[in-house]
Amino acid sequence: MSTVAPPRVRSGSRGRSLRIMLVQGDPSTARSLAAGLPRHGYRLDEAGTCSDALAARYAPDLVIVDLDQSVHNGLEVCRQMSVGEVPIIALSGRRTETTRVLGLQAGADDCMDKPFGIRELIARIEAVLRRCHSRSPDRRMTLPGALSMDRHMREVRLGGRILDLTGKEFELLWLLASRSGAVVSREEIMAKVWDDTWNRRGRVIDTYVSSVRGKLGHRAWITTVRGVGFRFGL
Repeated sequence: MSTVAPPRVRSGSRGRSLRIMLVQGDPSTARSLAAGLPRHGYRLDEAGTCSDALAARYAPDLVIVDLDQSVHNGLEVCRQMSVGEVPIIALSGRRTETTRVLGLQAGADDCMDKPFGIRELIARIEAVLRRCHSRSPDRRMTLPGALSMDRHMREVRLGGRILDLTGKEFELLWLLASRSGAVVSREEIMAKVWDDTWNRRGRVIDTYVSSVRGKLGHRAWITTVRGVGFRFGL
């Protein structure tokens, strides 16, 4: 991931304002948020494109993704940024159930139809932040073999070298590493990585495990327990 300067910032109230990133917002939405958020103690960063958002080397407190500019790119931001447990609210003026469902399935914590009132948005921001702050605070792991993981930054380092993992590869490795030494079943992997409690999706898990092994450089990192699942640990 390349290093880029943070998007331009519209400062909010005094003190430490919570930082919200708006991704691919249309001018009307950007103006509305720039006017309303600072009055409630938030400051707004605008990432003009999804690539800008994913390349940014800082951690916002919450991300608002506007799906109207490009649903595909917006959903990809939701998928990748939700891996690092960044709270996400998706916006859409399409006002369809399908768009809302796609946003939630991609990792958004909430979905709102446009246009919206700033008071409702603030209430939803506060609700999402409450839920997310109640989650486990464990965001970093240091493991044997000079392997370390940072869930907030979505980084995996092996011997000081950053590994290039996809979003799902990171989620899979994080799940296995957080249960190092224990066998994690295929059912649990599907439920927690793919949010799917019934479909094993053929050999998709094996394909991702093979890819992660290749990036770690040795098959011994992840052991296959035939008929059950996988175990992490050298």
